[in-house]
Amino acid sequence: MTGSNPRAPMHQPDGRSLSQRRAPKGLVTVTGGAGFLGSHLVERLLQSGCSVHVVDDLSSGSLENLDAVRGDPRLSITVGSVAEPAIAARAADAAMVFHLAGMVGVQRLAQRPLDVMRGNLLCTEAMLDAAARSGAPILIASSSEVYGDARAPFDETDPVQPGSTDNLRGGYACAKAMGEWLAHAHARQGTLRVVVARLFNVVGPRQSGAYGMVLPRFVAQAREGNPITVFGDGTQTRCFAAADEVALALCDLLATPDAIGGTFNVGSDREVRVLELAHLVKRIARSSSEVTLIPHDRVFPKGFVDPQRRVPRLDRLRACIGWAPSRPIEAIVEELCAAPQSAAVQRALAARALS
Repeated sequence: MTGSNPRAPMHQPDGRSLSQRRAPKGLVTVTGGAGFLGSHLVERLLQSGCSVHVVDDLSSGSLENLDAVRGDPRLSITVGSVAEPAIAARAADAAMVFHLAGMVGVQRLAQRPLDVMRGNLLCTEAMLDAAARSGAPILIASSSEVYGDARAPFDETDPVQPGSTDNLRGGYACAKAMGEWLAHAHARQGTLRVVVARLFNVVGPRQSGAYGMVLPRFVAQAREGNPITVFGDGTQTRCFAAADEVALALCDLLATPDAIGGTFNVGSDREVRVLELAHLVKRIARSSSEVTLIPHDRVFPKGFVDPQRRVPRLDRLRACIGWAPSRPIEAIVEELCAAPQSAAVQRALAARALS
């Protein structure tokens, strides 16, 4: 591994987290709650004693992600897009809102850039408008992509650098950054209580590798005995954070008054080279798969840029909630290799293989 966490977390996520000490009263909405991270957040909120309203159009999520909690009477589900003002208004009729709805995945962006850019911006705009009218505090999920080709490690005060308009990846970054600017404009011009969370490579059970998410793709390939395909030379680094820890961090942020109006990097700050990750997955899965390098131009359109480093500074997050996600990548990979592959993930991988 290329590095280690330079600071031990001030607080480990356990039963005495901020979110559990300050569990919200009333209904909590999670847009995108049937998605990978959204479903982990829903489970966390229900464990904290909340009632939860999930709103999801199921374009990338699946109700199977909520199988563990579908029978809970405190859970309600609306299937629809929050880009529609009426649905957004119902979603914002809550004690607080976590807005995670959006389209992610570098391969989906390469294949359907217009849908990805429009979908992310329109949904965020509609939810901010609705929350401003209802008065509900809202956390919006942004992305590390807003940093573009800036030099890592990334600080929240760094300028966004999405790059040339010829680069489709920059369009996704701009859509996410515009959502952030709209959030802060609402807060300054009105009374919206908003938190922006820039997520860095969240991984865990129920995540699909069908749209370019590297770790679940590696695990699926290793399990099936197929080549573990590394795009580029594998020297690029990423920092991976466990989904359940990230879900808890999001809860703690929206439950902390000092977080309101702020932008926070949320993830792990431990770097790992992608090639090292492939070999780690192979070893832990006890796989016979070969690790294969594939040039970027065989996978992505011309001009599609894969950043060399994606590393957050987490000082602001630690100062606000007292801790940051820190589960080692080895433990995350062990969990993923031991977990059964969900039917939803199997279908997504099969569909990807046929496309």
